[in-house]
Amino acid sequence: MKRQDVNQLKAAILITLVILAVIGYLTLNVNPKYVEFAMRLRVPKLLVMLVTAFCIGGASIVFQTLIQNTIVTPCLLGMNSLYALIHTAVVFFLGSGSLIARHPQLSFLVDLTIMGAAAILIYGTLFKKMKHQILYVLLAGTVMSTFFSSMQTTLTRIMDPNEYDALLGSLVASFSNVNSSLLAISAVLIGLVIFALRKELKLLDVIALGKNQAINLGVDVDKTIRRLLLGVTVLIAIATALVGPISFLGLIIANLSRQLFKTYKHTWLIFGSAVLGMIVLVGGQLVVEHGFSYSIPISVLITIGGGLYFLILLFGKGRQRIC
Repeated sequence: MKRQDVNQLKAAILITLVILAVIGYLTLNVNPKYVEFAMRLRVPKLLVMLVTAFCIGGASIVFQTLIQNTIVTPCLLGMNSLYALIHTAVVFFLGSGSLIARHPQLSFLVDLTIMGAAAILIYGTLFKKMKHQILYVLLAGTVMSTFFSSMQTTLTRIMDPNEYDALLGSLVASFSNVNSSLLAISAVLIGLVIFALRKELKLLDVIALGKNQAINLGVDVDKTIRRLLLGVTVLIAIATALVGPISFLGLIIANLSRQLFKTYKHTWLIFGSAVLGMIVLVGGQLVVEHGFSYSIPISVLITIGGGLYFLILLFGKGRQRIC
């Protein structure tokens, strides 16, 4: 069987698993008398999970290709830490009863505005000043992430305990209480990002060959990487602002997609990563709601599994180098 046929079969299996997970999530333990009420609660959460999986899955594959490393994750860009700092600063300076803290649409727009501005400053301007050395930009993102985390920790230490208790829920990724009104804004922004980067996304297969080879093939590598890096940051910002930080999800689904499809074509890799993300999020939320009765947020399960998977990848690559 040809590789293309094999990948099509795998894709069909993944789509089937997504459909089964969606059906299970929507129908499990639903009283026939309250189907309409249950759908009003579950459908918005399901759509948020699918959007989040698409953003993180696609952004993770693109980011790994740009960095030329498959054991990195977009959380190194610092958006997760910046998100936590923004919410902590709002509660610390304005209080948990402030308009920004209580109004989900306004809070979402504030998150996106600040994270988008930070992305343009750090990964746009800095990329030029560092003479298009992407590793320096990645180092800057790691340093900024540590800086944001330190500031956020300082604010929480001197914060009123009652305010901190009100803040804590927003710092952990959760699909239990989502605002469906944010879906339309997120969908529009995602569509704009994909449309703006449609040409650059077609060049990913060439960029994966390496900078010198891509230049020889006529690609403006520096400009393409800068635009794609900004797009990755915006997608991660959208997913983080929508549900909160999920650090290891991108690492898990991106590498599973590469191992599953075994191809250089990013069409397959991005598709696989997004669909695997949907399976992980929908299936994980199903376990959280019906297995743990909401006692454990899904982000905890993903962080534990992602940490173990990262160690497996790390030791596996070490053994490959030794061999």
